[in-house]
Amino acid sequence: MINQIKEILVTREELKNNAKELGKRISSDYEGKELVLIGVLKGGVVFFADLIREITIPIDVDFISVSSYGNSTKSSGVVRIIKDIDIDITNKHVLIVEDLVDTGLTLHYLKSMFEARGPKDVKICTALDKPSRRKVDLEIDYKGITIPDKFVVGYGLDYAEKYRNLPDVCVLDSSVYTDKEDMD
Repeated sequence: MINQIKEILVTREELKNNAKELGKRISSDYEGKELVLIGVLKGGVVFFADLIREITIPIDVDFISVSSYGNSTKSSGVVRIIKDIDIDITNKHVLIVEDLVDTGLTLHYLKSMFEARGPKDVKICTALDKPSRRKVDLEIDYKGITIPDKFVVGYGLDYAEKYRNLPDVCVLDSSVYTDKEDMD
């Protein structure tokens, strides 16, 4: 697996510091408010776990599982809800926690869906941001590390369900996925 990694783009230390800084800002901004963090599965789970350990105020947590990539390196643009949240978000502050904002299509869809459920507000927090690939206008309220347009894995991010367990954000060698996608 390690020989399929082209380079380490973001180290585990940078990721830890990122979660700490974002957790501090969120704790300050939501002091005295009822906050629900919604983690986007599966990729966001590692960042979500790091982030909530850095938040010092009471929070509720829930998860949503969506699919828009399948086994591809590109989003299909079609968002499928695999598991919806269980918690009632009416009149609560909602913060969607994601691993990476790429095209923005998935989060744009999720934000609209949650806004229709009557929360006080819906904001977005991401570990990584890839603005060069954005296809929709999307405000990211708590933005982590900006990365270039490279296909990355690790820290929860995957290719075909592999590489999520890498502790750093790494660029995957294109030979791993190029031949497979050419066949699609």
